[in-house]
Amino acid sequence: MEFAQLASAARDLFSAKLVYGEPVEQDGVVVIPAATVFGGGGGGAAETLPLREGAGFGVLARPAGAFVLRDGSAKWVPAVDLTRLGLVAAVAVVAVAKVFTKRAGR
Repeated sequence: MEFAQLASAARDLFSAKLVYGEPVEQDGVVVIPAATVFGGGGGGAAETLPLREGAGFGVLARPAGAFVLRDGSAKWVPAVDLTRLGLVAAVAVVAVAKVFTKRAGR
């Protein structure tokens, strides 16, 4: 794949379609999912023979939440990552336990 083709594919990828999903409607309620998207890329070429080119990019997308449209009003409903919350809680418990252990040893 040439650099121009890769750049064009990346430009098409980084669009609002990647952040906002297709709306889903059921029973008069419309839900529009949204994601947080991070990405980047780069490329280069060597002008020595043999001519070499290289390029690449990456994307990380995580659910952020959804807009819920009901009865003419919109509401943001955040996505909750229970795994991340559990990890934060476990780290906090260990940190507090270490503080109490150090204080008890004095």
